[in-house]
Amino acid sequence: MDTPLVETVPAEDFAHIRDQVRDFVRNAVVPREQEIAESDAIPADIREQAATMGLFGYALPEEYGGLGLAITQDVELAMEFGYTALSFRSLFGTNNGIAGQVLVGWGTEEQRKRWLEPMAEGRVIASFALTEPEAGSDPSGMRSTATWGDGGWTIEGQKRFITNAPLADLLVTFAKVRGYSADDEGKVAVFLVPADAPGVTVGPKDRKMGQEGASTSDVTFSGVRVGADALVSGEVRAGFRAAMSVLARGRVHISALAMGLAQRAVDESVAYSAQNRQGGVPTGERQLVQAMLAEQQSLVLAGTAMVRETARRYLDGSDRRLAPSATKLFCTEAAGRVADLAVQVHGGSGYMREMPVERIYRDVRLLRLYEGTSEIQKLIVGRELMRRENERTARG
Repeated sequence: MDTPLVETVPAEDFAHIRDQVRDFVRNAVVPREQEIAESDAIPADIREQAATMGLFGYALPEEYGGLGLAITQDVELAMEFGYTALSFRSLFGTNNGIAGQVLVGWGTEEQRKRWLEPMAEGRVIASFALTEPEAGSDPSGMRSTATWGDGGWTIEGQKRFITNAPLADLLVTFAKVRGYSADDEGKVAVFLVPADAPGVTVGPKDRKMGQEGASTSDVTFSGVRVGADALVSGEVRAGFRAAMSVLARGRVHISALAMGLAQRAVDESVAYSAQNRQGGVPTGERQLVQAMLAEQQSLVLAGTAMVRETARRYLDGSDRRLAPSATKLFCTEAAGRVADLAVQVHGGSGYMREMPVERIYRDVRLLRLYEGTSEIQKLIVGRELMRRENERTARG
């Protein structure tokens, strides 16, 4: 069993935080979704207010300026974030999630002191630079290298689809080690690379199917020099373990995000069905429409319960592998189905750009790809089931 964690923020305090976030999302962000889509950016005043509320560090430890929320509380906020344009959550998601958690779980005290407080305050945005043209869900094909020499590291390589790269101040970068020691040769390590380091080139902002306002791009490292203190944890072998650990946690978060978006799709479908009339009768009175609404709601209820249970298991350490992958698989696929049904409930109107369900339909598609595709989640779950059975058999 993994080391158990605990909730350090009292339930009453967290309820206040959640209510503030819900109010902000629904009354400040939702009304500006069209503006975000048209400008392909999060307005500066929304970013500033998010920073003031502590959203850039809600999952970072209190001792470094964060709110210190546990994964069980993280998922509750993620469901609130999912209720609006996913690019809003993307702005601070890497600080709290896959980039920030590398530092929280694996960084040295000096590394944490240098980076976590400005990240929690929103003064620093961190990116998680793992994915490459030939290494996506499976990092074994990684080609980026970090070569040791003259008391430091030289990083070469290209990363792809890196969230927040155009905005980043810190690149949490994974690369295969060269020239350090025989035991570490070819192992994946993780480095803290300032985005303004000489040799770092951030490519043009990607044009994506959805999630307007979220910034992703390629990042190229060409002879980038960093010191010995850039190696996270000070150990090469921590890199792969850190990647697998934070990705598992991230899968729980993404599952909750998917359920927040799915709930929004249900609410939009119900409201439209109650108001839209065909033949003088609200379409929501038609049994076939009611059947679609029922399927949507059933999927949301099932996925939400699954997220909360998986977060509890992650927190107590009883399952940080199978359940996160199974939950991400179910919740992201379910959210896709809910979004598809939402467009169907709206009919031709659901295909129009000004309708929220049209944006939801595009936004939700990415959730089945990042933090490991649905196919990778199936492999993880299947292999873990067989591993557990083999261990049970071996014990007799």
